[in-house]
Amino acid sequence: MGTQATLLGIESSCDDTAAAVVRVSESAAPQILSSVVYGQDQLHAAFGGVVPEIAARAHAEKLDTCVAEALAQSGLALPNLDAIAVTAGPGLIGGVISGVMCAKGLCSGTGLPLIGVNHLAGHALTPRLTDQLSYPYLMLLVSGGHCQFLVVRGHDDFARLGGTIDDAPGEAFDKTARILGLGQPGGPAVETAAQDGDAKRFKLPRPLLDRPGCDMSFSGLKTAVLRLRNQLVEKYEGLPYQDRADICAGFQAAVADVLSEKTRRALEVYLADTPTQPAIAVAGGVAANQTIRTGLEAVAQAHEVAFIAPPLSLCTDNAAMIAYAGAERFLAGERDDMTLAARPRWPLDQTSPAMLGSGKKGAKA
Repeated sequence: MGTQATLLGIESSCDDTAAAVVRVSESAAPQILSSVVYGQDQLHAAFGGVVPEIAARAHAEKLDTCVAEALAQSGLALPNLDAIAVTAGPGLIGGVISGVMCAKGLCSGTGLPLIGVNHLAGHALTPRLTDQLSYPYLMLLVSGGHCQFLVVRGHDDFARLGGTIDDAPGEAFDKTARILGLGQPGGPAVETAAQDGDAKRFKLPRPLLDRPGCDMSFSGLKTAVLRLRNQLVEKYEGLPYQDRADICAGFQAAVADVLSEKTRRALEVYLADTPTQPAIAVAGGVAANQTIRTGLEAVAQAHEVAFIAPPLSLCTDNAAMIAYAGAERFLAGERDDMTLAARPRWPLDQTSPAMLGSGKKGAKA
């Protein structure tokens, strides 16, 4: 086995169908040879959120086209690859199955090795793809479905310091946007509305700041927004523009405050192990919010720690991160076979107790 690997990555865990070709070498920076993402926003727009059955059908229809386009853009064919990596979970099970079956078919037809990748590991390893960050580093994964602090010690070695015990921040943004009659996705809609708002006008809660540790909660904040909206609608028989903007600004500030304080606490735990090149990285769609990002950068600066935020195209769901995470597994000599199963739940830290409880399908997170 050489020290260079070129992998096709496939991602279909939620509502983005993605394929990418990435080349990883031990002697040079990783190269993204192609990255294709087919979004499904229009398919779900009328429903105010992602409909799993619609998403799964769209993945099944688009995956082969997406893979072909990624290969064409890279200038490579299947025989030029060393392996195929695919998201095997966690995610909406119909979409995950679509991707896994596509990858299995390609591997069966070509004889290429199959590498199953945890979607969260893809996000967590993105700073190594973009900035060649050295282990160990602190990772804040903050997206529509997930929010957790991880100390990343290796490609399969993650220690969770804390996370959300209910709604993820991106989910709270989406629900707040729906409550206020804004468009989807909710993150950009709320951020845009907040630009005209006064963040100090309405007092909104900062959940769990009065408790020690790095765990977070955003469900109560969302409920507070709903109550506030109902009070204003009853008072004015509608929701005036300025009131909506002020609520958005207040909500955004509350999320930013919680994330900043919890990041400060997580950094102190991480720095206690005296890493040689201390760094904090952030990934996930919510990392694009400028108010939140500015707060996180300030915390990193105060602790004299490097702050890494990959480009937004690599923070949201994409297949380049899956190809890269698969390449780290491949170069470590790890392989999967045709028994690789699609998993709706797959915690990165297998030793910590489940944050959101467990069910018949295993720990949720």
